[in-house]
This record gives sequence, C-alpha cells and structure tokens, in this order.
Amino acid sequence: MSELRGKRVVVSGGGTGIGRAIALAFAREAARVAIAGRREEPLVETAGIAGADAGVIFRTCDVAERSDVDAFFAWARGELGGVDILIHCAGTNAPRRSVAETTVEDWETILRINATGGFHCMQAVLPEMRERRDGLIVCINSTSGLRSYPLGGVAYCASKFALTALGRLAAHEVREEGVRVTNIYPGEVETPILDRRPVPVSAEHRARILQPEDVAAMVLAVAKLPPRAHVAELLIKPTTQEFI
Repeated sequence: MSELRGKRVVVSGGGTGIGRAIALAFAREAARVAIAGRREEPLVETAGIAGADAGVIFRTCDVAERSDVDAFFAWARGELGGVDILIHCAGTNAPRRSVAETTVEDWETILRINATGGFHCMQAVLPEMRERRDGLIVCINSTSGLRSYPLGGVAYCASKFALTALGRLAAHEVREEGVRVTNIYPGEVETPILDRRPVPVSAEHRARILQPEDVAAMVLAVAKLPPRAHVAELLIKPTTQEFI
C-alpha cells in the first residue's frame, strides 16, 4: 500500500506541464487530488487523463488574486476535508526578458503569479497544518531561483529568488511544528512555458532536457519520507545543462 494513499493533495498550476505530471503521479499513488489553474480546459484534460476512478477534482483559480485563492481553498477543504500536501507549481514568463525590454505589466504579472501566488497559497494552508502539527508544502521553483540566468529573464529570476526566500523562511518558522517546506529547483523542463521563449526551442532540445515526469518523481520521493525527514532543497537539471 502506498504511503500516499488517501493523502489530501492540492496542486496549483495542475492543468499543464510539471503541475499536471505531479497531479497524475499523486493520483496513481491513490492520493486524493485537487488541482487549480487559471483556465478550465487544461484542468478538465488533466482530470480526464487521470481517469474517473482517480477522482482528480478541479476548480479554476488565479493564484495572483487573494480572493480566488481563498475561495479555492475553502472549496478544496470542503471537498477533501483538509489539505495534507500543497504543491505550488503555478508559474509564467514573458517573451521580452531583458531589463531594457521587460514591461511594467509583464514584471507585475510574473511577480504576482510566481511569487505572490506562492505566498497566497502557503498562507491558505499553513494554519490548519500548524494546528494539526503535520503537513508538507513543496514550492516548484527553478534554477533561476538560485542563479540569475539571462535565459529566464529579469522578472522571472526575481520572482523565483523571492519564492526561494519564501520557502526557506517558512520552513524555518514551522520546523518545530511538524510542517515541512521544500524548495525544488528544476532546470530546463519540456513544458508549455518553453513556447514563451523569445527564440523557438527545437524538438531535439526538448527531447534532451528534463521531462515533467522527472520532476514529479522527485516530488513523490520527498512526499513519501517520514515526518522526521525534511528535504529542505533539491535541485534537478538536465545532465547537459550548466550549473556553476
């Protein structure tokens, strides 16, 4: 029997890419999964891939909007009875990424979704986890949250550095209360966000970088550890990607 059977899991950004792979991985472990995303169609598709027996439930939610987040988690708690595991995976980027070219609108959108969205979701689940003295939060970050890569761009890197700080400080605050917070830093991953790059990504390149299932496998490994074990941070990248 899986250690994750019956666990109540929420995945933000669960409609596509890494979030979808994580949601499906938990569903295969017999966890109860609720997914959130800004667009309903990808959520419907993810639930369909999981299959009717998996019972993946979904509701649209823009994590940048606090009222949306509050409504989503009120619904999720009603449907699941609580949240044992939160995976914050919602994220975005824009094609114009240099300091000179980034618009104020893109800067604010990226920061609000990638960083403030994580803050909203974390605050939504921490009270019940602290009261229960048990819970796991995983922030799907990026190597751009550890190194300032021009490829990611100024707004994306700034948002991911902010998410790094959020995860580290939250983990410090709740370490004596049975709650674990993990930052995972994937390198390049074959996801729809690649379509927003300024230069198109070739099929050959997409094939040799990480696949969403690779990151999902790491999330499951963290989630299966006993409560006494805390993975503070984990970096996973394509073998050929630089990280110095």
